[in-house]
Amino acid sequence: MNYEYSEAFAQKMDQNDPLESFRDRFLFPKVNGKEAIYFCGNSLGLQPKSVKDYLEKELGNWADLAVDGHFEGEDAWMFVRQKSKPALAEILGTHPHEVVAMNNLTVNLHLLMVSFYRPTKDRYKIIIEAGAFPSDQYMLESQVKWHGLNPEEVIVELKPRVGEHTLRTEDILAEIHRQGDLLAMVNMAGIQYYTGQLFDMKTITAAAHAVGAVAGFDLAHAAGNAPLSLHDWEVDFATWCSYKYMNSGPGNVSGIYVHEKYADRPDLPRFAGWWGHDEGKRFLMEKGFIPMHGADGWQLANSNILALAAHQASLDIFQEAGIKNLREKSEKLTGYLEFLIRQISGKSGVLEIITPENPAERGCQLSLLIHQGGKAVFDEFYKHGVVGDWRNPNVIRLAPTPLYNSFLDVFRFAQILEQSLKKFA
Repeated sequence: MNYEYSEAFAQKMDQNDPLESFRDRFLFPKVNGKEAIYFCGNSLGLQPKSVKDYLEKELGNWADLAVDGHFEGEDAWMFVRQKSKPALAEILGTHPHEVVAMNNLTVNLHLLMVSFYRPTKDRYKIIIEAGAFPSDQYMLESQVKWHGLNPEEVIVELKPRVGEHTLRTEDILAEIHRQGDLLAMVNMAGIQYYTGQLFDMKTITAAAHAVGAVAGFDLAHAAGNAPLSLHDWEVDFATWCSYKYMNSGPGNVSGIYVHEKYADRPDLPRFAGWWGHDEGKRFLMEKGFIPMHGADGWQLANSNILALAAHQASLDIFQEAGIKNLREKSEKLTGYLEFLIRQISGKSGVLEIITPENPAERGCQLSLLIHQGGKAVFDEFYKHGVVGDWRNPNVIRLAPTPLYNSFLDVFRFAQILEQSLKKFA
């Protein structure tokens, strides 16, 4: 579309935005006494105003019912995990029985590796993108060592070509083909946290399966941000966190996806827990673990009720807004931010957008590589009310989030950018 660097254009876009009213459902922080331009949903999503009511409802159930709350009331705690499944299935492109909210992301990565990383003498390699988030790096290192293997010999890190910032899909596929029969697993991010690159998970999964490997993804930056169809893509497993684009509160509950082809596989190794045991026989307290159908069979402990209440407050908003509508706005909003940055920065040499230009290869995050000024550029943004995210050594991440950011937010950031570049150019 044809963008314009004008306040009138931004206001017109907001007036024609069918999701514009959702902004009022969130609480914005302040910088220097003024409402912030909050572009940090890729690190921590804003608090929905409704969270307080959702939490108070469960606190009331706890007060009024105590232990009976597990089996009585509108949302009996014994079955409360079911409530989030429809929204999660829509966001992730799965069947409800393929997903469940539980634990935290790194815990879930470890649990899924128990089931899906089964190295043998001949098939043991793991492919991951270079510079993966530490959660993935440390998890993989420890899992490989747990099997008595050397991470240096097992983990294959994919790096962009010289002079490029992101991976080419053909290079990922070529490495999968090259590893061939040695490859046990592809375990990459859905969106690379530093560059904002959205990987072609469908094609990568198909390539992994073609050589006899499994494919799993860390969707911390993809869930609630990019379009996902995990079931149709036949991704084997995935996990994510809910406190970024899903706005569920700092450190809040993660979740897992396991493809339905593993739904009834009691032979599949896993670290079992009471809450993953056959629900109909759970309270018989008998020996012999019988996993529940689908992703629920990977649960360990009973649900964190207050965490799920905060999670549900945001998920209900997602279902009302619609993930397709959010994606449509996201492409326009991020496109507007990209247009303004390129128009204003020009040939200043201060910054460079390293996130792919193609909307199909990114979510709502743009990563700016800072060539002059370093972190002082980020500090200048913040001083003028822009809450973004600094990542060492020299990247500012900005994420205009479609649920609560506006085109006017983007325009106002552009004005601050223009002012800041005069200082650092």
